[in-house]
Parts: sequence; C-alpha cells; structure tokens
Amino acid sequence: MLFQVSPGDPAPLHEQLAGSIRRAVAEGALAPGDRIPPAKELAEQLDVNPNTVLRALRGLRDEGVLEFRRGRGVRIAETADVRSRLHQQVRALVAEAERLGYTRADLAALIERTD
Repeated sequence: MLFQVSPGDPAPLHEQLAGSIRRAVAEGALAPGDRIPPAKELAEQLDVNPNTVLRALRGLRDEGVLEFRRGRGVRIAETADVRSRLHQQVRALVAEAERLGYTRADLAALIERTD
C-alpha cells in the first residue's frame, strides 16, 4: 500500500496520512496529474474514519499539493513542488552546517540522533 498510518504513532492520523502523500510525491511515486483514491476508499484501506482522510486531503489542497476537481476526483496538483522544496531545504541545511564547521558526516550523525 502506498499510504500508511500507524495508530501507535503519537502524530494525529490525518497528519500521518498527509505526510505519507507528501513523501510519495517527493519520492516520485506520485506525479502531477496522478489520481488519489476517493476518501471513502482510502479510509477503508487504512481503517480510519473518512473525516480523517478528508482532513488530510483538504490540508494538502490548501498547501497546493492536491487539487480537487468535480467529476474528476482528487489529483496531484501540477504545481506540487514538494520535492524541489525539500531539496532546497536540504541544500540550505548542508550549507549552514558547513558554514558552522560541520562535515556532511557530522550532519548525518546529528540527524540520526534527532527524535
């Protein structure tokens, strides 16, 4: 299954689902124009309330990751730039770490230790 949530995770289920969708876009598993299954179907697959799924999808719509089209369903927005934003943030983090005297290995170790 492309999307996952874990009831044992302290993060709210709608945030977990939104993160799972963002990650699928960032990793290229979902591309602009790809259709997301209907909320009812996702809710059944994930064993969550349909309102939880709708909350996640609406949040992603507000971020510009998804677009809702009447009669055409929910799709990844053509302007979904999750991957490029993440890459920009990573480049900025690496540059800042280097400016502060950290190596990439130091930065990776720091990330591994971060909860």
